[in-house]
Amino acid sequence: MLKIVFRKCASIDVHSTQITVCIAITDENDITSYETRTFPTFTQNLRECRDWLISKDIYDVCMEYTGKYWIPVYNILEDKIRCIITHPKYVRTILGKKTDKKDAKWIADMFKHGLVEPSFMPPKDIRELRDLMRYRNKLVNIRTGEKNRFQNSLAVSNIQIANVLTDTFGKTAQSILTSVLENPNISLNDIKPLLVQCALCAIKDNSTNYFKLRYESIKRRRGHKVAIIAIAKLLLTCVYNILKTGEVFDVERCNKLIERNFKSHKKTYSKTEEMISYLSSLGYNITLSDN
Repeated sequence: MLKIVFRKCASIDVHSTQITVCIAITDENDITSYETRTFPTFTQNLRECRDWLISKDIYDVCMEYTGKYWIPVYNILEDKIRCIITHPKYVRTILGKKTDKKDAKWIADMFKHGLVEPSFMPPKDIRELRDLMRYRNKLVNIRTGEKNRFQNSLAVSNIQIANVLTDTFGKTAQSILTSVLENPNISLNDIKPLLVQCALCAIKDNSTNYFKLRYESIKRRRGHKVAIIAIAKLLLTCVYNILKTGEVFDVERCNKLIERNFKSHKKTYSKTEEMISYLSSLGYNITLSDN
């Protein structure tokens, strides 16, 4: 004979519109009497169910979790009654004619003998924090998905802003996109030729040699096309910072940069051997004459 663990207990069969509660009370002769009632799932009715259980001296309740319907019942009972939540597979009834009352009585019989495998239920504050974190994670996933769809829309529309700026959703990118939306006939591809034309003018400007020297330095290593694009990018950076800070272009600072970065690298060769070595490194064939 199975040992009775809970002599006073109850089980709840939960549905969306009503719950069926079965109280099982076992006397000293191990004879169990049952009492079953049905309550609607409105808050006031669930409180009536809780008060009825307490009036019957029932403080141990078992119910299976189906969907989200068990949560309101658990929230109302947990403050005053110990609730055990279990997976439906652990309280599955024998195949046959099933009713809510039979299901509730079956769960009560298994629970009073301690045959129900309880599920872990964290405290209320932990559950609330867990729900917030799950909701936040869902919002982050939604935001990420929307950003990906936004970038795909830009790519399909041939607006290659991701190739120019690191942050598509930054202030600069949003300003550019706003301008494009307000002026649909202007394409981002129009900016590049304009910057190249400005760069070509900058390397010919005699008021400051900074852009020219930068261009010549890059051209020796990478060629004309790469050098002019680099100068165009440099000009764009200068324009951005001038507009951002409100400061004028500092020619004196450029001269200092020229002095530090270019003139300091020029080496003077005074000895004949040094000059011959330097010219040979540049690819020239040097022949000394007695004259």
